[in-house]
Amino acid sequence: MTQSPAAKQEAKAKKRAPNDVNRFGLLFCIPFVLTFLVFSLYPVLRTFQMSFLSYKGFGKETFIGLDNYARVMKDPLFWDAFVNTLKMWGLNIVLQLGLALLLTIIFNDMKYRMKGLSLFRALFYLPNLIAATSVAFLFKTLLDWQYGTINQLLMKMHVVAAPVDFLNQPMTAQAVVGIVGAWMWFGNSFIMLMAGVQGINHDYFEAATIDGAGRWTIFARITMPLLRPIMLYVAVTSLIGGLQLFDIPYLISGTKGTPGRSLFTAVFYLFDMAFSKNQMGYAAAMAFVLFFIIAIFSAIAFKLMNEKED
Repeated sequence: MTQSPAAKQEAKAKKRAPNDVNRFGLLFCIPFVLTFLVFSLYPVLRTFQMSFLSYKGFGKETFIGLDNYARVMKDPLFWDAFVNTLKMWGLNIVLQLGLALLLTIIFNDMKYRMKGLSLFRALFYLPNLIAATSVAFLFKTLLDWQYGTINQLLMKMHVVAAPVDFLNQPMTAQAVVGIVGAWMWFGNSFIMLMAGVQGINHDYFEAATIDGAGRWTIFARITMPLLRPIMLYVAVTSLIGGLQLFDIPYLISGTKGTPGRSLFTAVFYLFDMAFSKNQMGYAAAMAFVLFFIIAIFSAIAFKLMNEKED
């Protein structure tokens, strides 16, 4: 039976439709692909190439093989900066997870429920939305040795007799960076833990309550084990961000990482070598060494996460 011209045209349109849709879809992808290639992939490949060069960022490029990587491994200043990074991140993650977990317990306990909790959730997350530049300037002003509000309050309360130079003592300066990081990010961890608790089947809690389990027993035996994968995920993502810590120490301490280079993080040192010392090739090798360290830590953490889930 022969088809009418209208039926043939409709059949052809149906055959062409998927191809037209695919073609238009590819056209919409082109801006993203071009942006990714130019601003993401190319810088990574160029940095990897520079890590094998003796290069100042301008002038002649000289291939030196793995010399930059060997220099990083033997550079005591890089490893000191890496240890500084771990110290600041360690305090950060302890305070961040501890505060987020405490608030999660309170906000999910019927005994402490109150009106306006959604407002508090938004307020807790707010520091995460503030630019690091503003946060650094705020705390630098509050902790100023001569005119800072914190010192003024401590002296009025007779806690200290003289102003404390928080930002010019290695231990207190690192503690300030860790506390500022925890304040900025605990809201994000809190929201993730809240989502994790709310995703737990309430039958577990009801069964435990019927069996006579107390609040802390339920928390230790049910809530914590089921929250462990999310807590580990938060810790891993915090570690990845923490090992790249740069903005807060740089803005608080200035370009020298004072006092005594105690605020020199790994990325701060990388930045200093690249843009102050004009050692682009060496800084590129440092960036990839840091990348490999982060990859190893992440792989170990995710392996532990999978074991816990199994």
